[in-house]
Amino acid sequence: MKSCHFRGMKRIRVSSPVDVDLLHGARALKVWRNDAAMIDSALRAVLAEERAVQINASYVAYDEQPLDTPDAWGDLASFRVAVADRA
Repeated sequence: MKSCHFRGMKRIRVSSPVDVDLLHGARALKVWRNDAAMIDSALRAVLAEERAVQINASYVAYDEQPLDTPDAWGDLASFRVAVADRA
């Protein structure tokens, strides 16, 4: 892999076989100025999806414990009622 700089951003050359139909379909959208921008966009989407999975996984704790279970700050059920009353 060869490293280069483009507009102040460190870049790396990627050479990989891809599904020809996917590539042609993505190129046909004419959303990106070139293949590099298209691949950057795809990589951002993959990272965003992974981040969403991590965030959703962090909410599992709320599913494992009833909302009305008290802790040091009270309980979530009472908090939701209080917030709803202010709206």
